[in-house]
Amino acid sequence: MTSAQVSTETPEEGYERGLGSRQVQMIAIGGAIGVGLFLGAGANIAKAGPSLILMYAIAGVIIFFIMRALGELLLYRPVSGSFAEYSREFLGPFFGYFTGWTYWLMWVVTGMAELTAAAIYVNYWFPSIPQWVTALVFLIVLFAANLISVKLFGEIEFWFSMVKVTALIGMIVIGLGVLTFGFSAAGDTAAVSNLWAFDGFFPKGVGSSLMTLQGVMFAYLAVELVGVTAGESENPEKTLPKAINTLPWRIALFYVGALTVILCVVKWTEFAEGVSPFVKAFAVIGIPAAAGIVNFVVLTAALSSCNSGMYSTGRMLRNLADSGEAPKVFSKLSSTKTPAFGILISVLFMGIGVILNYVVPEKAFGYVTSVATAAGIWTWLMILISHVLYRRAVVAGRLPSSSFPAPGGAVFSYVAIAFLLFVTGLIAYDADSRVCLYVMAGWAAALGVGWAVLKSRNPEVAQRREPDLEKVG
Repeated sequence: MTSAQVSTETPEEGYERGLGSRQVQMIAIGGAIGVGLFLGAGANIAKAGPSLILMYAIAGVIIFFIMRALGELLLYRPVSGSFAEYSREFLGPFFGYFTGWTYWLMWVVTGMAELTAAAIYVNYWFPSIPQWVTALVFLIVLFAANLISVKLFGEIEFWFSMVKVTALIGMIVIGLGVLTFGFSAAGDTAAVSNLWAFDGFFPKGVGSSLMTLQGVMFAYLAVELVGVTAGESENPEKTLPKAINTLPWRIALFYVGALTVILCVVKWTEFAEGVSPFVKAFAVIGIPAAAGIVNFVVLTAALSSCNSGMYSTGRMLRNLADSGEAPKVFSKLSSTKTPAFGILISVLFMGIGVILNYVVPEKAFGYVTSVATAAGIWTWLMILISHVLYRRAVVAGRLPSSSFPAPGGAVFSYVAIAFLLFVTGLIAYDADSRVCLYVMAGWAAALGVGWAVLKSRNPEVAQRREPDLEKVG
């Protein structure tokens, strides 16, 4: 296929381009700040000590490589449901089908966990309200917001992200104040030397530090959500590169910066699993109502994630339906230009998670994060492999160049692919998280059966289609 054969007309997706630069920026920022940081970092600090800072920095560099690869693809052809669409184009219809459904699974199981978590956080203030009531209220409110318009989704996500960003910046500023001026109860013990004074920078050994990478990668899940917004951004040519290029400083400030300050103020030996490092740091410094403040921030993080899940699952189901890989009813848009039926089905599955919470032991919900991580790694791998194949097509003159090329061509995509395979190996090595690979194997088998049924009913599904290129800018 030559570039002359590729249509440059805008495909009519039917979505409203209602996400402005301010909202896309905050969706990108919010995607990089989740419950994995606010809560999960406590357990990882206990496992790796101060070296966790390095793990977040290394993983952050890899995430940037992934996002630059995605950015090049997005400006080559910005479509909603992008990961599945690029997998379909460059690897074949089956991979588009598998990636779309796997990304849907990732957000549904994440939504289940986040909804339950949000109910637990509200229980902190109102213990008399049954958890299922709170979870149901949140489910209905976010569902309604997603149905009304993409602008309302963007606005809610903007303010959720604002709360998270404000809390992190506040923590960093206060922590730097304690280190510089020595005020508060932590002033006497706060010091930069806390990063190496207690059994060194790698107190549990390099191996133990590397094992935290799977938890670190979970904290970065959803950073790729900006790719799903491509079909509804007002000006993707400007907003998407800006959102992606600001990722390094966001990771440096919100992850590496916040953790560095916290571990300077409070020695790493005081952190434990199940306790938010932010709650612990606020408590040591002596800030009134520290637990309540962080509880509110973590509540917004959980609701933000659930809100994003509803948004992305509806778009991904519509993309699958448009390709004949899901029931056609998912392709219909409501009068407000939202994929209402797809969102409804996803919300019903998330609701099952609330019910399951009272039926199965709590440990079953602990597995959700590892399943989400495995699904996320698959998505990232598909982005990177699609990027490598796209670069080959550009070099061969078969496809037009993107206006936002990744630095180094496909070199850093290869580096990121190797890193993700290494993390998958760590997951397989760890007995606790290995369960998610069994779940993914079962999921793959189920999707394989589904694909066979689809092909028997409609052989055209398995045929490659020529993509339409959308004019942007």
